[in-house]
Amino acid sequence: MAKKKQEEAPAGSPAWMATFSDLMNLLLCFFVLLFSMSTVDAEKFEMIISSFQSNFSILPAGGSSVGDGELISSGISALEMFDVYFNASSAYQDQSQNTGDYTGTSPEKPAEEVTEEQAAETMKQAGLKESEQMAEQISEMLESMGVTDQIEVNFTENYVMINLNGAMLFNAGEVTIRDEALPLMKKLCVVVNNYTNNLVEVEGHSDNVPPGEGELYATNEEFSIYRALNVARYLRENSNVGADHVKSSGRGEYDPIEQNDTAEGRAKNRRVEIKIYNSLNNNEN
Repeated sequence: MAKKKQEEAPAGSPAWMATFSDLMNLLLCFFVLLFSMSTVDAEKFEMIISSFQSNFSILPAGGSSVGDGELISSGISALEMFDVYFNASSAYQDQSQNTGDYTGTSPEKPAEEVTEEQAAETMKQAGLKESEQMAEQISEMLESMGVTDQIEVNFTENYVMINLNGAMLFNAGEVTIRDEALPLMKKLCVVVNNYTNNLVEVEGHSDNVPPGEGELYATNEEFSIYRALNVARYLRENSNVGADHVKSSGRGEYDPIEQNDTAEGRAKNRRVEIKIYNSLNNNEN
């Protein structure tokens, strides 16, 4: 009886090796993914967050919009300051962990939501920090110009305020800027030229002494409006700030900083304030 010829093995690797190789590749990708998730580069992550600024964010289901964001659908809103809101969430969770009230994503206790009040507080602190930095820069510029004794600089979470005494800018009862004040105004233009993307508001104020008969302006409010208007016009014409970034208003005697029962107090109330808004509050007014 003839011996059966042995069949030759198929060319190439056995079929099971291809399946095994695919499995190893999938495992490798899985562990690389785990490793990448466990070693997040904070700087790159911040860049990703910044790229989403003024676009969208994901809020808890049923949540409402934050800040100037407009609600798109349940849980999704356009968030104007995504990075600030994210920092609010991170800071709140870190603070809770340090104080023993853990709010992380552990199986024992789910993460707590960051409320709008907490996000607003973080926005306020961010505004204060930026305004403080701006105030320091402006004070340094004014000091180098030698006019710190003529100008007072303050700040809030919304803006830096440059306070100008009315007697320095105007003659008594007049709204036209004095020729002697023009060098000071030129130096103020140099200051605001560093903030061409910021909103600049000029606000006029007066004391509570009513205008006399025959005066050109019937009320203190009208008088303060024209003083602020002339300062705003000078900034528009002599600085690099766009005309659409400069606004003016008059408050008359309704927002005093001193009592009006003394000559000194009335003199301080007759003033012009130049408010340079920080980047977080450019669209508030």
